[in-house]
Amino acid sequence: MIAGTRATVTECSRPMAGDPLISAPLGTFTRALTIGAPPQRVWPWLAQMGSGRAGWYSYDLIDNGGAPSSWSILPGHQRVTVGDVFPALPGAKGAFVVSAVDAERELILTASSPDGEQLVTWNFILEPLAAAQTRLIVRARVSPGWPPVPAGSRLIERMYRLLAATPKPLMLVLGRIGHGIMEVKMLRGIKRRAEHREAELSLAPKAAP
Repeated sequence: MIAGTRATVTECSRPMAGDPLISAPLGTFTRALTIGAPPQRVWPWLAQMGSGRAGWYSYDLIDNGGAPSSWSILPGHQRVTVGDVFPALPGAKGAFVVSAVDAERELILTASSPDGEQLVTWNFILEPLAAAQTRLIVRARVSPGWPPVPAGSRLIERMYRLLAATPKPLMLVLGRIGHGIMEVKMLRGIKRRAEHREAELSLAPKAAP
């Protein structure tokens, strides 16, 4: 098992379906981790992501209005179709939008500017491994037009306004650090939940034949 959330060289260099949506990115960030559950048991946690849904499994005070991310699978948020919105913040109507979905295999989320320019792509891939494990590979790509300049007084909105005002080279460094902190927390949150659920199912009494 590969520990941590660091992607391999092969994972970082492989093409992913979301890459062409931003052909000349300002930055590309790829992470991965191994989860002790098969893809069909990991997928439900991806399907229900979003603020006001199950949360982002990250720092809830920042991206979920302080409400704790769910430790349960929510049946009402399991059917994912292109065009569905996974809100980035409580009450948000846009960012992120489902651009492509292949249930139990791949999910691509995008965020666009008001004029339709793709600002961010977020590509999630579930690959089955031996011993009922999954390799979750996640790639984010940001365009030169990122970040947006949101209105509002919430912490993350103030952070984005500050980020947008910094020179591009510094902005990319700060964005990489901030995104990395949030995404690593999210990936580990997904792993903990999927493995906890898998342990629960393995201990559940088996139905009589």
